[in-house]
Amino acid sequence: MNAELHDRLSSTAPTRSLCVAMPMLNEEKLVRQALDSLAAQSFPDFTVVVVDNGSTDRSCDIVAGFAAEHPRMDIRLVHESQKGTGAAADSGMRFGVEHGARWLARTDTDCLAAPDWTARIMAAFEDGLELIAGQLNPREDEGITSRERLMMLLAVEVASFFGRIRPGNKGEGYLGPYQMLPGCNMAITADMYQRSGGFPRSKIEDLHEDRALSNRVRKLTRNYALRRDVVVFGSSRRVKAWGLKNTLAWYADHRYRPEHVDIR
Repeated sequence: MNAELHDRLSSTAPTRSLCVAMPMLNEEKLVRQALDSLAAQSFPDFTVVVVDNGSTDRSCDIVAGFAAEHPRMDIRLVHESQKGTGAAADSGMRFGVEHGARWLARTDTDCLAAPDWTARIMAAFEDGLELIAGQLNPREDEGITSRERLMMLLAVEVASFFGRIRPGNKGEGYLGPYQMLPGCNMAITADMYQRSGGFPRSKIEDLHEDRALSNRVRKLTRNYALRRDVVVFGSSRRVKAWGLKNTLAWYADHRYRPEHVDIR
């Protein structure tokens, strides 16, 4: 990596108004595709903060190579030594907050953002939302059948319904109903992120950081909603490795606990 590229990736200059955080751990197989989807956005005025969470493969080199090929994109690469998607996501979001971003979004390195993803996010912010939950669809390039795809989409709807009646999502102080928040497809104002305390700096084995953030925000505002036109295509690798039933049990308070969580 030459000095100029290193300086770009590690720059502490102000970000653009929209900052996209993307946690990364050993994603050499998929991170290039995720970055390609961001490079294809119809609204390109954003900063990407890739947060490496201790990768031991070629992930960081791939990010650097991509940045060299796309000099017009504002890509930063930061490192978070504390293991956990919550810690990595929080570091990316706070990088944006601390460097001048007004709006924050998150996706993951195994996901593909729809070409109008950032444009739809900005439209939702213009409508007054402070927290946006996007539509999570299965990726179409991982060999799943149409039936499996339909079952996965149905499972997301069922999980959303049960989230609303889950006792842990009820209680005093909430200003509105529970909203399931896909960690890999969400956006929030920088102000609300700070006021709510942001993602807990947790390991995914211990706590679902997206659920925790949703519940924190619900105590501060009613201006949150699901926007089905904000689309990200997520990997089905957990479903393929664990099966749909066990995957749902994992997301339902870790009722299924596999030996290996980081499926690659």
